[in-house]
Amino acid sequence: MDNKKATLELGTKPVGKLLAQYALPAIIAMTAASLYNIIDRVFIGQVVGPMAISGLAITFPFMNLAAAFGAAVGVGASTTISVKLGQKDYESAENILGNTITLNLIIGLAFGGICLLFLDPILRFFGASDATLPYARDFMQVILAGNVFSHMYFGMNAVLRAASKPRMAMFATIFTVAMNILLDVVFILWWHWGIKGAAFATIISQVLALCWQMKLFANKNELLHLKRGIYKLKANLVRNIVSIGISPFLMNACACVIVIFINNQLVRFGGDMAVGAYGVANSIAMIFVMFVIGLNQGMQPIAGYNYGAQQYGRMMLVVKLSIITATCIMLTGWALAMFAPYYCARMFTTDPELINGSIKAIKIIMMMFPLIGCQMVITNFFQCIGKVKISIFLSLSRQLLFLLPLLVLLPNLYGINGVWASMPTSDLISVIVAISIMTVYLRRIKKEM
Repeated sequence: MDNKKATLELGTKPVGKLLAQYALPAIIAMTAASLYNIIDRVFIGQVVGPMAISGLAITFPFMNLAAAFGAAVGVGASTTISVKLGQKDYESAENILGNTITLNLIIGLAFGGICLLFLDPILRFFGASDATLPYARDFMQVILAGNVFSHMYFGMNAVLRAASKPRMAMFATIFTVAMNILLDVVFILWWHWGIKGAAFATIISQVLALCWQMKLFANKNELLHLKRGIYKLKANLVRNIVSIGISPFLMNACACVIVIFINNQLVRFGGDMAVGAYGVANSIAMIFVMFVIGLNQGMQPIAGYNYGAQQYGRMMLVVKLSIITATCIMLTGWALAMFAPYYCARMFTTDPELINGSIKAIKIIMMMFPLIGCQMVITNFFQCIGKVKISIFLSLSRQLLFLLPLLVLLPNLYGINGVWASMPTSDLISVIVAISIMTVYLRRIKKEM
């Protein structure tokens, strides 16, 4: 089946089969990425020590900030491509591919270079102490030096999914993860490079995957392929990419701000070990969050294409199926957190203090998981169809409007327990808001059907 026919199927094939076809590869890819994150931290925690886990947790805001810029281009470009394909505007879709490469190159180099110049002050601001700063610095020096490759890799994977190649995007991710784990063994266990070895493994594996992605897009038989004349930035295309990408950008940027607050409050009320416990709990939580992100990635081209083709019934059906699936995924995560938190924490460390702190953190952070899958799908849906203002609001609501004030208020009343309690509380409020907005939108869309 050629690529054009596969694209046209987005508007004709049964929605349930399409969602499985597109979401399963993305979920498998995200599962592999989650396993990498877990294994990476297991290597660091078991081989380097508990303080290295805390140092790695300090880098979470940095990684979120880098991901924010990457998402602004990758998600914006993939969504725009999906809509253009739905409108049969293949020339514009191809030009978006070229502009995506140029934007990733510019932003990736600029972000990495600027952050390297001010690395230590930034890490201090993010909550690093004298004990955790060396670990965080060693890790981020390598990550930032290769930042442009990371941006390009994630951007090209997003375009692959939009171009009706979800399996290729899955293979790229699985290859990256497998190579990453192999290099972890070499760099951390055999060569004893410590936390810096984990960073080198990450960048090298992404570079190798990027080479394969570029080879795919160099094939002139593909509907979207690399050629002369598509790389020069065009104002209207960049505007479309950024206008849609601004929502995931703000979501990740806000996540950066929030994690800074969390780290600083944890250090203030609980010390470096509390930061480490958050790092462990966040790693477990992200496994299931990544599952839903994979589901959303599978939903994105289907919802975007059918919105562009004005097939609203199919669009809403894929959203409904995605919400049901996301809820089941997060319910599984909640059950694991409530009934087996010790085994989750024990994977990362043998330190009793860190294990006990992690058990508490896992239970509290994942308390509202059965509800937030719905919120994640709804937020992504509005992003898929270009409803930028709604998507931005939903992206910001949990973190900036709800979580941030709670992080300021509750710790002053309840100490370290207040830091932990602020997370599930904001989850609950954001779910209520997302469902309310979606209900209003459904009433409007039914009038147009």
